[in-house]
Amino acid sequence: MVLLAIESSCDESSAAVLIDGKLRSNVVATQLVHQQYGGVVPELASRAHQQHIVPVVEEALNRAKVTKKDLNVVAFTRGPGLLGSLLVGTSFAKSLALGLDIPLVDVHHMQAHVLAHFLEDPHPSFPFLCLTVSGGHTQIVLVRDYLDMEVIGETQDDAVGEAFDKTAKLLQLPYPGGPLIDKYAQEGNPDRFPLPAVDTPGLTYSFSGIKTAILYFLRDQTAKDPDFIQKNLADICASVQGTLVKILLTKLKRAARETGIRDIAIAGGVSANSGLRAELLRTGEKLGWNVFIPKFEYCTDNAAMIAAAGYYKALKGDFCPQTVSPLPRMEW
Repeated sequence: MVLLAIESSCDESSAAVLIDGKLRSNVVATQLVHQQYGGVVPELASRAHQQHIVPVVEEALNRAKVTKKDLNVVAFTRGPGLLGSLLVGTSFAKSLALGLDIPLVDVHHMQAHVLAHFLEDPHPSFPFLCLTVSGGHTQIVLVRDYLDMEVIGETQDDAVGEAFDKTAKLLQLPYPGGPLIDKYAQEGNPDRFPLPAVDTPGLTYSFSGIKTAILYFLRDQTAKDPDFIQKNLADICASVQGTLVKILLTKLKRAARETGIRDIAIAGGVSANSGLRAELLRTGEKLGWNVFIPKFEYCTDNAAMIAAAGYYKALKGDFCPQTVSPLPRMEW
């Protein structure tokens, strides 16, 4: 099976080729146009996808040493994501599959993040728990099989990635701010500024409260000293990151305890955060977990993970018709 996968859910244009389940190429084009606006501008994202998608697909085919005629399946991100961005990837995938007369596979973006763990060994054994953390999602997923997943806990308001990004904006850090908070946090004291870690019922998360607490904290401190942020940037970042990681792992530990599952994984853009990765490893060693952390290139949006999900769907003959349309709020 020679499968081409396309990812275009947000601001990364990506294509990958998987041959008989083995990744042969994974090309990602990052959109720099959003930096001057401090966040992703949907209209600009969709235009950039139109510019990038053909060169990205060509490069993925060249690196894999295959041609369009060698392809058996085309997989693409159907959702969730930005409608305009999804439309570009969906339309290209449908057109290519139609022109080549080969089947089409629609992929759920967050399920693909989970299945990125199966691109390489070692990987989790079923069943396992996966904490999916990104700018738009914070979920604890019970994974029973490649295509059998259940969200058993999720945020009831904002995602953890949004908490990182909004904090970065308050600190006047350039976009994308999450990685910069991580960078400065490594030089700071996480216990310097205590912040409230709200504990919601069950396995649900909430990050709106801590965002507000950070806003008021910075407002009050800068009123006393206009240079407060500049003088204490590393400690502020470390305190924020430490609190957010604590919130994430508190519920993950609860989920592991309730289910009895010991194979624990993380996925999504925030899984690249060094503080989260380190604390998960420490927690796993303490509690006897088998911890699985993806490589950095599989954390952020990429087509390799779409290829993995598309591969397992294709093996079961789970194809979609040419009438398929993107779903910005695609359900599990």
